[in-house]
Amino acid sequence: MAVARVAGVAEAGPPTRRLDPEDLGDHLDRLYRAAWAMCGNREDAEDLVQDTYARVLARPRWLRGADDLGYLLRALRNTHVSVVRARARRPATTPLELERREPVARRTAWQPEPAADVGALFAAIAALPEPLRDALVSVDLVGLSYREAARALRVREATLTTRLHRARARVADEPALREERSEMGPT
Repeated sequence: MAVARVAGVAEAGPPTRRLDPEDLGDHLDRLYRAAWAMCGNREDAEDLVQDTYARVLARPRWLRGADDLGYLLRALRNTHVSVVRARARRPATTPLELERREPVARRTAWQPEPAADVGALFAAIAALPEPLRDALVSVDLVGLSYREAARALRVREATLTTRLHRARARVADEPALREERSEMGPT
């Protein structure tokens, strides 16, 4: 039992004991729930609990009484405040446009069915008269806007839209593509 001496008077206080690292796992669930409430998301809560345990276990801790959970909750709160303050001192970053895009799925094996569909589609486009083909390629395959495609092809925008409509209709009416659509069923 610890005894404190103040001006020659003995005073009995709560006993001090060392925090047992083996008992810290008993409080993990409650600390995690508290961290989740503080952070607002699961991933940050996991990081916060891990940082708290790393700080607590970095050196021996002496506690008064048997309140391990209370001590760990205070340590969790203090760690959270430290993380928030450190984050506020850092300059805000914005992800680049490239980082926001979805990654392109890599093809691991050649698939003959989609290749046949694409082959039939490109064959139908190649069979179009040149003005219709150019309009379709510039807008649907290259991705130009109507205005950009009209400038590139040196035609009026209205002429481009007419050619594009006719080209799409002819490709859609192509017998090879109609057979594939009928095999897939109604869309």
